[in-house]
Amino acid sequence: MVDTTNLRANYLRLISHMENAAYSQDYVAKVKREIKNILRLADSGKVLSYADVYRKHEQVGRPRYALIEKRTILGAIEQFDMFGRYPDGTPKQTFLPQGSLHLLCAEYKAVIDYSIEAERKRGKKDSSIRNQSNNASVFLLTLQRLGVCHLADVTEKNVLQAFTAPDGQIIRQSCKPQIAAVLHACIPAFTACEKILTFLPAFRKKHKNIQYLTAEEIEKIQKVLSDGSSGLTLRDKAIGTLALYTGLRGCDITSMTMDAID
Repeated sequence: MVDTTNLRANYLRLISHMENAAYSQDYVAKVKREIKNILRLADSGKVLSYADVYRKHEQVGRPRYALIEKRTILGAIEQFDMFGRYPDGTPKQTFLPQGSLHLLCAEYKAVIDYSIEAERKRGKKDSSIRNQSNNASVFLLTLQRLGVCHLADVTEKNVLQAFTAPDGQIIRQSCKPQIAAVLHACIPAFTACEKILTFLPAFRKKHKNIQYLTAEEIEKIQKVLSDGSSGLTLRDKAIGTLALYTGLRGCDITSMTMDAID
């Protein structure tokens, strides 16, 4: 059962801190109600931890946005109760596991653990390792939910499914380099990773056009291009239109021939 001794004796200090820190009256009231809910559930023996309290809210069928708020509130109460920390505006909680790693089967967890250790030995930054392992965990969890729980059983179709949304749209393009890094690091211990690497889809690298012109400048250019009395020749209008709407470079425009017209 949850030990509520500290919370019961000191929760008014938490409420006072939040009021002095200018938290809204509505939010403070929600914290008060949640504390009373925790104490009630603990006294009745219905919960053993803060995670149990949260699962009670899940069982009620609350919408996702309400559950996110409940996690934040329970996290603030937990941090004060367990560690004596007051809220600082940053959501914190330890009662629920973070990320996808804890949901993985034993073999997939071993892959992530091995890659983390291997990358640390190479001297890679912790932030980069964390980014890689998080993306690879989501990828492996997707394979697991497809019913594939062993690396040796992964097919190219499975991998492509992991990169495709239910509506057929390609997803996780930006995650591919992180996933590939984890698989590559694990080849010495998990030879099947080398095969899976070849299954990763090839994506064209995208380059964003930088918007140099303001909305007002674009409007002025459009007016000149469409103005019959602007003094521009049809050729110059064509060049201006291509440059404005397609972003073609000047050298590409000057090298165009009649064959380029469809």
